[in-house]
Amino acid sequence: MTGAADFASGKGHRDENFPVASRLIRPELRPAILAFYRFVRAADDVADHAQAAPDEKLGQLARMEAGLRGQVGASPEGESLRAVLQARGLSDRHALDLLEAFRRDVTKRRYADWAELMDYCRYSAAPVGRYALCTALQVVNHLQDCAKDYRSIDRVYIPLDVLEANGTGVDSLAAAQASPALRKAIEQLARRTQTLLEESRPFAGDIADRRLALEVGVVQTLAESLAARLTRRDPLSERVHHHPVEAIGLALRGGLSVVAGWLGRIGRHKQPRLGDRQG
Repeated sequence: MTGAADFASGKGHRDENFPVASRLIRPELRPAILAFYRFVRAADDVADHAQAAPDEKLGQLARMEAGLRGQVGASPEGESLRAVLQARGLSDRHALDLLEAFRRDVTKRRYADWAELMDYCRYSAAPVGRYALCTALQVVNHLQDCAKDYRSIDRVYIPLDVLEANGTGVDSLAAAQASPALRKAIEQLARRTQTLLEESRPFAGDIADRRLALEVGVVQTLAESLAARLTRRDPLSERVHHHPVEAIGLALRGGLSVVAGWLGRIGRHKQPRLGDRQG
């Protein structure tokens, strides 16, 4: 394997669990977002490839970094993103952080505790959004895909101390149905993720760009729904992902909640101050 295309999963931005550069985003911003996504998607496919050897994966990630840093011919994905970043005067720091996360995916298969998982999310999630919301999305994905990640690439993001505290281990992820102990561990982590989502809930209302604010509101609502499902569903034997109709309904609800927040603030601004009232 000599290029990122050799590792490609075939997954695109429309196949993700959460919106990527949806039509809510201003048209002039979407190409840059999609260029960043394509680079990250390619690197993620490299790290998650089930047959490639670790040395092959690390070599390809190194070529992608070289292309991002300006080495001609090293990686078309890296060179394409570099051109977009330079045209907009943007830093490559976030893309480099994500490459660090993918290197860890290749070399690190277990996480001792929540703090260790959060340190991983500092590189794998924070560069995408730099807020609690993106860390929560990352953990939600880890939990709903926990069985697949273990069975296909022997990678476990559920902290080992949480499994141990509930009297189980990583082998329980191979079962067709989660044991009560594993369900308890997943539920605890889902509730911890809900705490992150409580922290991120005001985020959409603080964004000046209204179209971006709507997109973030949609993502927040979808994430809250998935985290709630993980407190009561077994990701080993039950569907956690949203059906398309469910996703549309939740997206509408998320967008309306942002609009309601705007209207509420407008109403408060129109209220007369105490000293302005006529008596």
